[in-house]
Amino acid sequence: MDKDKVLSYLGLARKAGKLAVGEFLTENAIYAKKALLVIVAEDASDNTKKKFTDRCNHHKVPLRFYKTKEELGNATGSALKASMAVLDEGFSKAILNILN
Repeated sequence: MDKDKVLSYLGLARKAGKLAVGEFLTENAIYAKKALLVIVAEDASDNTKKKFTDRCNHHKVPLRFYKTKEELGNATGSALKASMAVLDEGFSKAILNILN
């Protein structure tokens, strides 16, 4: 399985305007019920991981820990990013199919 397809999908979702990147925007997407999948970097702080685990469980949003902040940032054309929310059903299903 080509795991880097996930990074490609995240980049495409970003270009399509279907990705909320960064802690603040990811949280807003969860609260607004727009997040269909949340990705948190494996090297994010324990505090960040716990916060998104709790929020995603509460709002029933799938959560996956994947890659590093640097790799997620590079894939989405930004600096280090610890969290992001996929806002499109097609992208979220494609990514979950790879990660599950």
